[in-house]
Amino acid sequence: MDSSALPKSPSRGNPNILITGTPGTGKTTTAEMVALAADLKKITVGDLVKERKLHDGYNEDMDTYWLNEDKVVDEMEDMMADGGVCVDFHTCEFFPERWFDLVVVLRADTTKVYDRLEARGYKQNKISENVECEIMQVVLDEAKESYKEELILELQSNTVDDMEENVKKIAERVEEFRRKHAETL
Repeated sequence: MDSSALPKSPSRGNPNILITGTPGTGKTTTAEMVALAADLKKITVGDLVKERKLHDGYNEDMDTYWLNEDKVVDEMEDMMADGGVCVDFHTCEFFPERWFDLVVVLRADTTKVYDRLEARGYKQNKISENVECEIMQVVLDEAKESYKEELILELQSNTVDDMEENVKKIAERVEEFRRKHAETL
């Protein structure tokens, strides 16, 4: 497949994009920039989980909520139907494949991940677990197991320049998707 193009979706004029990666890889910043650059609605799943109580309680040890995947999928189903959405979340395997036209997996050097999470005030056990996940490329492997290879785009996200280049690449793919979809009408 041409690496610069998104697959066509027969039912949407605008693509849905998932930006995923280990915490500390720049997902939220990248998603905000992509949504602005490509005129997409942004959904930060972590915020949605808290705001709409899409969880099964709080995990004190890891300082996070116990995600209820079924509640999240049910809540987001209508939001995703028409396309034009950029979703930001640190995992990807429970989202229906039909939702996404592009799955971006952000990667970062483990020292960057460590420093970013430490600056956020994460507990040491949570930092260590996330650094280990990045070393083991857990999110990338989950994406590869959950989505077609042609949907996955792995990008480095260590610097501001990386982020800006990533946004440019993703926005170009959004425009290509729109152009190809318009040709089929």
